[in-house]
Amino acid sequence: MTLSAAQERTAERIRSARIVPVLRAPDADAGRVIALRLVAAGLDVLELTATIPGWPDLVAAVKAEAPDAVVGLGTVRTAADAQCAVVYGADFLVSPYPVPAARAVAAEGDVLFVEGGITPAEIGAAADRGVAKMFPAHLGGPQYLKSVLSVLPGARIVPTGGIAVRDVPAWLDAGAFAVGVGSDVYAADDLEAKVAELRDLIGARP
Repeated sequence: MTLSAAQERTAERIRSARIVPVLRAPDADAGRVIALRLVAAGLDVLELTATIPGWPDLVAAVKAEAPDAVVGLGTVRTAADAQCAVVYGADFLVSPYPVPAARAVAAEGDVLFVEGGITPAEIGAAADRGVAKMFPAHLGGPQYLKSVLSVLPGARIVPTGGIAVRDVPAWLDAGAFAVGVGSDVYAADDLEAKVAELRDLIGARP
């Protein structure tokens, strides 16, 4: 499957960002504050999640206040969630496992869908459609990603789930297209210092 020009532009933003904060929060207001701090710190490709109460308004608010950021909605499990995310302005969708119904909605809306999986079959099928999410990545670690890429050379895979900031370089070295990082990057007492640490860790990797 060939992605559209718009979908490829989003994929390229994800690749160039290398880090995608995966944001969970108790409510939309808290999520908005964290999201905007992440953008201000330079992490302007974000994955908000459908587990946040009031997430549609959160997506719209972050898009309105950070128009140059690329804002995705993760934990998409239904076509209804996918449709709502597209309506509220999400730039991409992410699922934790294969969701064919959401896949169709994303295609119709010309929005990149980063579909999740953990087996080589699931990851390979998602990568054939564009960009795959490996979840939960901590189950196999970077060596598992290397093994998968050995049979799927060139696959664009974003490992997510249980990845600490200190482990990001190992995932990039293993061939990750980008790396999803959760609370370890945004729940720190000093978020900005944690982002700076992350930037130092990944250095000048291409």
